[in-house]
Amino acid sequence: MTAFRKDTPERRPIITQVSHYSEHRNDLKLDFKNRCGYCDGIDTWRLMSFEIDHFIPQNKNKKPFLTIKANTDYSNLVYACKSCNNSKSNKWPTNDENISNQNDEGFIDPCDKEYEKQFNRLDNGEIVAITKLGSWIYKELKLYKPQHHIIWNIEQLDILIDEINELMPTIENEKLTKQLKDRLLNVYEAYRNYTKQLGSQN
Repeated sequence: MTAFRKDTPERRPIITQVSHYSEHRNDLKLDFKNRCGYCDGIDTWRLMSFEIDHFIPQNKNKKPFLTIKANTDYSNLVYACKSCNNSKSNKWPTNDENISNQNDEGFIDPCDKEYEKQFNRLDNGEIVAITKLGSWIYKELKLYKPQHHIIWNIEQLDILIDEINELMPTIENEKLTKQLKDRLLNVYEAYRNYTKQLGSQN
């Protein structure tokens, strides 16, 4: 078991007036460290499918819902992968825009440290809920989808490849060098396998 994510994203207090919330994309990408606020998946392999979610939905039941903030308000925006954004959609079970969760149903802003306390990861990268509210969020955001742990594994392999490549020139022992090369080939194989799996995900 490992921590769900390493860092809690933090929005800067941006109050710049924009005509459309999409103009905040670059700032969100920076503040969320290139990661989906909800699943923590990095955008490296899916940059074009990352979107902007309104934490408090703009509309609900086909009617305007967001009134306490403008729809361009930076404090209500989340950098999110398409999967999490589509899954969350306009769900807001409390029906009160001032209350994000109640009775173990609803959401937590991913910039709140309480969010990461709802989940852990198995050693294979799968996300698991560890609270009742976490279980509700897990189900509604479909955090059980394979792409979430596939992306986690690709990222871990990417880090490992960099580490091995850095070690290679520093080792003079031929036997160790060969072992490292063999290890690197195995890691590359696993890497290619996971990227193929990711390509098969919707």
